[in-house]
Amino acid sequence: MTQAPDLPLWAAILAAIFVLIGAGATFIGSMGLLRLKTFYERVHSPTMGTTLGTVCILLASACVSSVVHARFSVHEALIFLFVSLTTPVTLMLLARAALYRDRVAGDESVPVEDDRSN
Repeated sequence: MTQAPDLPLWAAILAAIFVLIGAGATFIGSMGLLRLKTFYERVHSPTMGTTLGTVCILLASACVSSVVHARFSVHEALIFLFVSLTTPVTLMLLARAALYRDRVAGDESVPVEDDRSN
């Protein structure tokens, strides 16, 4: 079941722009996996690209859903909430696990742990 004929031209153009920006941001973030050398450099760019790309694609989806159904769709807001909460947490957990692994292995390129207490 397609509802494209009910979509006004301005909403289709706006959704297409958001989808293109989202796809571009995700692509650029993914290219960081190829261009950057170390794990600590590589872990940041896909996280940021994926988050920004997902937000833009969700904006496109919210625009289309709101225009076609004449009401705001809650699904996109919930997806945005979960993605924006889980992506940084996953990044932090992966980085801390890699840092611990490298410190235990005695890698000299990893910063030493700071034991200052407040």
